[in-house]
Amino acid sequence: MDAEERRRGILDLARRTGSVDVTTLSADFGVAKETVRRDLHALEEHGLVRRTHGGAYPVESAGFETTLAFRTTMHVPEKSRIASAAAELLGDAETVFVDEGFTPQLIAEALPRERPLTVVTASLAVASGLAASGRITVLLLGGRVRGGTMATVDHWATHMLSGFVIDLAFVGANGISRSYGLTTPDPAVSEVKAQVMRVARRRVFAGVHTKFGAVSFCRFADVADFEAIVTDTGLPPAEGQRYSLLGPQIIRV
Repeated sequence: MDAEERRRGILDLARRTGSVDVTTLSADFGVAKETVRRDLHALEEHGLVRRTHGGAYPVESAGFETTLAFRTTMHVPEKSRIASAAAELLGDAETVFVDEGFTPQLIAEALPRERPLTVVTASLAVASGLAASGRITVLLLGGRVRGGTMATVDHWATHMLSGFVIDLAFVGANGISRSYGLTTPDPAVSEVKAQVMRVARRRVFAGVHTKFGAVSFCRFADVADFEAIVTDTGLPPAEGQRYSLLGPQIIRV
């Protein structure tokens, strides 16, 4: 097995399992740990993985995107804290957009139930979780349902959104970068998010620290478009400060 074949094998394993570690890869491929580290460095240089202490995890791209089921198993404590902090930014909003994804789903669960609220969402999981709440009106965007994320996309969703004025949007992304803004792998998903950005008066990004510095295929917003960014303490304070200089309040929990 040459280096290219081995790196393809490492990338495939990372995408199937969610992460890889140097020691296991060294044993599985029968090469030195230093060789594995060079392989991971090469994959990171191509934007395919992000290295961690002792291993790496795959980066979502135009050709690869994790499923909602997988996302429910990763960084769950951090996502729960982020969701609670994001929900506290509700203020006096009466109409709210909740994006697709596991962290937005947790935000929806954290929304107050004692006051009237209209929630617009493309996420079937969010809609089903809120539908039984007596004081919350749920508007589910129509369109094609993406099986991996259980959310709707395409012109039906964007057309429906175009008729709204939304007080507050909780928006997710596959990557957030100071240079490239907020990105996602799928053009259809990007169109829905871009329309949300156009019709929402306030916008909050909520996502774990692993999203920062990652860049995907389709750009739908700039960092400066958000009033707040809510993440976990895995984002270094100095890096959070750099994002705050672009405009949004940075909340690390």
